[in-house]
Amino acid sequence: MSAAPLPAGPDAAPGAEGEAARICHDLLRIDTTNPGDGTGPGERAAAEYVAGLLAGAGIEPLLVEAAPRRASVLARVPGTDPALAPLLVHGHLDTVPFEAADWSRHPLSGELHDGCLWGRGAVDMKGTVAMTLALVLGWARTGRRPRRDLLLALLADEEATAEYGARYVASRQREFFDGCREAIGESGGFSVPVGDERRIYPVAVGERSTAWMRLTATGTAGHGSRPGGDNAVATLVHALSRLASHSWPVRLTPPVEALITELESVLGTTIDRDRLEAEAARLGRAGELFAHTVRNSATPTVLEAGHKVNVVPGTARAQVDGRYLPGTRDEYLETVDRLLGPAVTREFINLEDAAAADPTGPAFRAMTAALRAEDADGHPAPYLMSGGTDAKTFNRLGIDCYGFAPLRLGPDLNYQRMFHGVDERVPVAGLDFGVRVLDRFLGTY
Repeated sequence: MSAAPLPAGPDAAPGAEGEAARICHDLLRIDTTNPGDGTGPGERAAAEYVAGLLAGAGIEPLLVEAAPRRASVLARVPGTDPALAPLLVHGHLDTVPFEAADWSRHPLSGELHDGCLWGRGAVDMKGTVAMTLALVLGWARTGRRPRRDLLLALLADEEATAEYGARYVASRQREFFDGCREAIGESGGFSVPVGDERRIYPVAVGERSTAWMRLTATGTAGHGSRPGGDNAVATLVHALSRLASHSWPVRLTPPVEALITELESVLGTTIDRDRLEAEAARLGRAGELFAHTVRNSATPTVLEAGHKVNVVPGTARAQVDGRYLPGTRDEYLETVDRLLGPAVTREFINLEDAAAADPTGPAFRAMTAALRAEDADGHPAPYLMSGGTDAKTFNRLGIDCYGFAPLRLGPDLNYQRMFHGVDERVPVAGLDFGVRVLDRFLGTY
């Protein structure tokens, strides 16, 4: 069951809460799956829907198409204080693919069941897009304005390399981001149950890097019955085995230390820094917040070689999802090359350095205050994301990016495991909570 509805905050935009559910439902019914190979339907239909909502509220949208069907939407919501730097609010319209047969309800249905809207993208991240749109549309109806200009960037291609989304607009529409120094985006501000009736709200102040690699091994092609000494498949498989079995050293970064300290305070326990992975397992859902952010990683995900059982191929290829912690890039790549050995070459499919933002500044304090105002039993804390978002692109523009997509969930819904998972869904009451938190933060910061 979803969490019970909470009373609206005193400044909530009239009608915005219910509107978030309606917009989320509509977005979930638009297929924007992104396989990463250019074969998907694209984001154009969703972008046109979003642009239509904004235009209808008197907010001028800019529809940016990086390639056929690959569209993003930019818009500026004027604030009351032109002396303040604008704040970027970014989100993405694309989703990862799905196997409909594995789901309890069709991933493109947007069906309301048990208080939740079901569908691919409900948490990643059409629900957050819907909350943002509902809030600014509600403001437009009542004439309210935020303190600072808001830059809305609702983007294509986040689920691949961002070539047709964030990277494209950051390059081709660079002037749109002039003067912007801070941003909020996905993967933060969601509730995680800890103890009795208490919740941690992790706010992302950084991410591990994205280092997606394509590996290639070459050898002598020939007949399978006459094996040679330079079999490309064997060379690559041995290299992948070394990479996958490598034990990366544990590193405690400042955001992870801050999160662990807050968990100790809330849970009334001591977390052994020398046994962090075991401690993460002991702490359950709370431990999942740091379990994958204390080491670098290199995960083989794709293997391509050969076409016939009795033919030795001359080439074998693989893809690896690499992630490294802030400040460890050189060490990471040196280790990868050593493990692969001289017979395997690598090239990057996507390389983005780890992003970081200030966990002590006024933006972070305003976010945590907005969360506490809507949940007195909530405990906001900084944390480091194990994956990646468009924040890495905007970070290169000198913008500090936070993961802040506030959402209150019932204790039975595991937000992190619904990312890219089966039966992805979001509680309507959680969307309403998110609208109120965003209203407090965006309306006053």
